[in-house]
Parts: sequence; C-alpha cells; structure tokens
Amino acid sequence: MENLPKIAVTMGDPAGVGPEVCLELLANEEVASTCVPIVFGDREVLDRCAEVTGRPKAERQVEEAGLSKCDGPAVFSVPSISLSDFEPGTVNAATGEAAYAYIDRAIQLALAGVIQGVATAPINKEALRAAGYPQPGHTEIFAERTAAAKSCMMLTADILTCSFVTVHVGYHEVPNLLTKERISEVIDLTRDAMKRLCGYEPKMIVCGLNPHAGERGLFGNAEEEKVIIPAIESARASGADIEGPLPPDTVFLDWRREQTDAVVCMYHDQGHIPMKALAFDRAVNTTLGLPFPRTSADHGTALDIAWQGKADAGSLTEAVTLAAKLL
Repeated sequence: MENLPKIAVTMGDPAGVGPEVCLELLANEEVASTCVPIVFGDREVLDRCAEVTGRPKAERQVEEAGLSKCDGPAVFSVPSISLSDFEPGTVNAATGEAAYAYIDRAIQLALAGVIQGVATAPINKEALRAAGYPQPGHTEIFAERTAAAKSCMMLTADILTCSFVTVHVGYHEVPNLLTKERISEVIDLTRDAMKRLCGYEPKMIVCGLNPHAGERGLFGNAEEEKVIIPAIESARASGADIEGPLPPDTVFLDWRREQTDAVVCMYHDQGHIPMKALAFDRAVNTTLGLPFPRTSADHGTALDIAWQGKADAGSLTEAVTLAAKLL
C-alpha cells in the first residue's frame, strides 16, 4: 500500500453529515484498496459521532511527521472546535470556522506534496459566512488558495457529466460574466479532464443561455451569437469534438446523453438540476484547473438528518475514488 496515493478527506461542517460519512469511508475496504484516505478533522468530534450514530470508530490516527509514510486509512486531527461549541443539525459560526480550518490544512499539505489529492465532505455556506469567510463554496476557496490561473466546477457520474461557466452567482449576474475567453477556458478544462477519465477525445455539448438557445437572437441579448458560438468555433478549430449551442431543455434527453461525454453549462442550475435528478447519490463534484485533484461529495450538510446514522456515504466514496483516478 506504500505506493497508493494519499487523499486528504476534509470532514466538512461538524454539525452536518460530514463526520458520519467520513467514518463510514474509513471503514470501506474497497476504497482502501485504491488509495490511502486520511480524514482531516477533529478527532474528538469523530469519536463522539461514532458513539451517537453507531458508525465504526476510526482506529488509526497519524501525526504530521508520519503523513508521508501513512499506508492505511487514518485520521489527521486538526483541533478546531470542542463538542461544547455546537449542536448537531444547527448552523453555527464555530462550525464554519472549523470546516475552513480542515480545508486550509489539507490545501497546505497538498501544495507541499505531502498528500496527492483532496476530497471534501460538505460545508455549510451560511456557517462559513458567519465565520467571516466571503467565499460561497469549496470551488472558490480552492481556486483562491492555490492561485489557480483558471478553474471551473465539474459534476460527474456514470450517467452524466456537466461543467460550469458560472456557479455561485445570482442569475442577473450570469450574462455579464459570459465571455468567449471564460467559455473557452471551461471547454478546455473539461476536454482535458475527460481525456484523462475516458482515454479518448470526448464528445462535448455546449448549452445555450437562453430558451431554445436564443432562437437566433429572438431571446436574450444574442449571448449565443456574441460569445458562446465563437468559443465553440475556437474549440472545434483546435480539434475538439464539440456541438452547440443547443437548447438546454433537450440536451439531457436519454438518447443525447448516451452519445455525449460532457455538457458545458452556462450557470449553476442548468446542470445541477439534471445531475441531482439523475445521480444524486453517485455524482461527484470536482474542481478542474488546480495543481492537484480536488473532488467533493455532491450533496449538502443535510442538517435535518445529521448525526442520526442515516447519511449515505456513497457520494463521498465516489469522490475519493475519482480523486485517485484523476492522478
């Protein structure tokens, strides 16, 4: 197991389902056969969560000096919160602070080459903001902390893959954020990632922004003609197998999905809605363009079922597996 990649798994918001799905992950023998998962979180929180939920207790803890030689599932404790500081299932600035601390430590060690990839359990955006952090999510935190020249979010599952030109912004902001350069970046990042995952030139589709992909300027402000089509033409000239812009309401039909490796979406819900509808428990969120693989479970903190032993670790398991595969 010495040659297996080491994947940091950040515990997420302590009040959410992160601790219990991390515990389940550490006990997964199939995951341990593909990589070395190391949970970055509070050991005290994990132990208490195991007691409450009946999840298997983490058996092994590793200190920083032993990280580089760690050869099996373990906990790397990042003391950031006490059990008395929060209640499971509630939003709290203290849990937002702790969640950021786990992420920050994982990024530090990934940039230093001590670990090879990062997978993240869910954080709570409200708690993060209450703790004073302005970033709306993991994608922005990782892009900022790694000083990535270009990056984007991609959601992937066996049934569908979507990447996003814009993500955590209001809908009124989207049109002004669409440029040929930004769309081209996302196309290029998606193409490169899918080549690594598929092993061949991927078939890609680009969605239009407006209903019916604008109907040749009938809807919207000709975003398709001004910025989306030029980006597609540029990608096609470089050898990409790419189609679009196509009406978003027909892109995700069964027959079209079966012929497509990845869909480039203009905004958050354009791709998140079909992904959640089709592959809620299997989809993985990954940030493309970073100096190391970063993946995430594609669900939230689920405060309504947190610490009840009900959470499914399937998405986090897929995230860790994908991080190892991207290496």
